[in-house]
Amino acid sequence: MRLTKQTNYAVRMLMYAAANKEHLSRIPEIAKAYGVSELFLFKILQPLTKAGLVETVRGRNGGIRLGRPADKITLFDVVKVTEDSFAMAECFEDDGDSDCPLIDSCGLNSALRKALNAFFDVLSGYTIDDLVKTRPQINFLLGINEFGRQNSIPVPPVSVPAA
Repeated sequence: MRLTKQTNYAVRMLMYAAANKEHLSRIPEIAKAYGVSELFLFKILQPLTKAGLVETVRGRNGGIRLGRPADKITLFDVVKVTEDSFAMAECFEDDGDSDCPLIDSCGLNSALRKALNAFFDVLSGYTIDDLVKTRPQINFLLGINEFGRQNSIPVPPVSVPAA
């Protein structure tokens, strides 16, 4: 099973907000930290907000913050709101449109269902807090300073050789 880019960046957005928990996080800053478009992150933000994983604050000084403590948001919580389908085979599909004569008594379906449930169990055992607290340098790596803003990295002046 492969998770979508949307799920990957949803987790990253939550990690950013957890690392910056004392301040509101802004989408442009998160986009810059991860090198993705703001539009893409805004698209991801909608299901996260609807599920209560993220809260938004509107206005000039607005931004986002976690909707609940980072140690209460599991990876499974994120995956279930950002993934469209968990169908690992055609017979997992909801429409039941399969030509397989074994659809009701297939051992593969049972094995894949057990594997999927094991995957969900592992995801349920990890929280956003687990991902952030094991990385003591996360604020530095994301460019977050003590004021909750991205550090400006001064660009050294370019010296032009005299002609």
